[in-house]
Amino acid sequence: MHYGWWILAFVLIGAELLAPGYFLIWIGFAAAALGAVTFFTPELSLLVQAVLFAVLALISCFIYWRFVRKVVNESSDRPLLNRRAEQFIGQRYTLETAIVGGKGKVRIGDSPWLAEGPDLPAGAEVEVVGVDGTTVKVHAVRQ
Repeated sequence: MHYGWWILAFVLIGAELLAPGYFLIWIGFAAAALGAVTFFTPELSLLVQAVLFAVLALISCFIYWRFVRKVVNESSDRPLLNRRAEQFIGQRYTLETAIVGGKGKVRIGDSPWLAEGPDLPAGAEVEVVGVDGTTVKVHAVRQ
């Protein structure tokens, strides 16, 4: 029965190579660990194996989320690479449409972005101070 767990581990780890996201590999590690456990204790029932697999998968994912992810993000020379909007914080742009009632648009690069902030006329220079999804939070630049 341990071969089945090792095969599942290889399938999950292989799937991680096809669709990287640092998730399937950790479940694959849990399957590999369970393969080792069942190699030494082949008398474990299928129910016990399934429960143990779920526990090992949760533990391995917790280890990733709690410890490994921080190390990977801190060691990156571009930690905001996949968080495009956060790269705009601290940058200055010109309002494309006036902010009225707290909502307007700012041109960033070649795209208009929704902007939230104090009421300002179109053409005013603003600084991005935060991000909420696809909306940038801005305030007026004092001149």
